[in-house]
Amino acid sequence: MNPEGHPAEAVPLQGRYDGLPGQPGAATMVQYTTVNINSEPPRDHILWSLCCFVYANPCCLGLAAVIFSIKARDRKVVGDLDGARHYASTARCLNILSTVLVSITILICLIVIIVVVVQAQNAYRSHGYPPRWYN
Repeated sequence: MNPEGHPAEAVPLQGRYDGLPGQPGAATMVQYTTVNINSEPPRDHILWSLCCFVYANPCCLGLAAVIFSIKARDRKVVGDLDGARHYASTARCLNILSTVLVSITILICLIVIIVVVVQAQNAYRSHGYPPRWYN
């Protein structure tokens, strides 16, 4: 319906089409364009957020990710896919940041432990423990 309340009329997209050339009186053909958008609902990353919250929660990033994941799931249930995409994107970014920070922290801790153990072994050997005559 158009704004005046009259039914909408079909309008050709590219002017009149008179059929094949040389055939007078051919019927006018109206072209319609149909666009099918199959937008699947966005992922809410709830499991990743829960893992970040339980196992890796630097600066409460895991908690914030869980909150945004729940908001994304709520928006998806209501039918607001744009809002769900926004919240899911934020949850994903927080999960990535949390995972990277925890991975770097674990890597640094492993390096420090290895360096301390190697230094302790070198100090133990250089001070004569066990005594050199023991060998």
